[in-house]
Amino acid sequence: MQRTFLKSKIHRAKITEANLLYEGSFTIDEDLMDEAEILPYEKIHIYNINSGERIETYVIPGARGSRVFALNGAAARKGQVGDQVIAVTYINLEPDELDEHRPTVLILDKDNKIIEKTHSAEHKPFIIKN
Repeated sequence: MQRTFLKSKIHRAKITEANLLYEGSFTIDEDLMDEAEILPYEKIHIYNINSGERIETYVIPGARGSRVFALNGAAARKGQVGDQVIAVTYINLEPDELDEHRPTVLILDKDNKIIEKTHSAEHKPFIIKN
């Protein structure tokens, strides 16, 4: 039986653009996508810290080094430039894959620069056994 676990998390990203008249998606600087192990067109959940809004869409790569996080299309109604968000992807795993899985977590500063990256046992999934 597969279960769903955290794969990648970008914490406290600041929205840099909101483009209503654009094909729907969420743009992330391709360098940050690489660091977070997020692929183009991968499904992503966006949790807006400022408003509490939650959306689900897909990722498109933004210019490398731009530090862009852009809400596009209908998603642009769910946040404003300057809002902080948590961007999360998930993965389905079988029980025998749990020991090897380590989510990647990026924590960003106010300029969308990485201040911490973890990919370690501290984020290892665990199952409570009775």
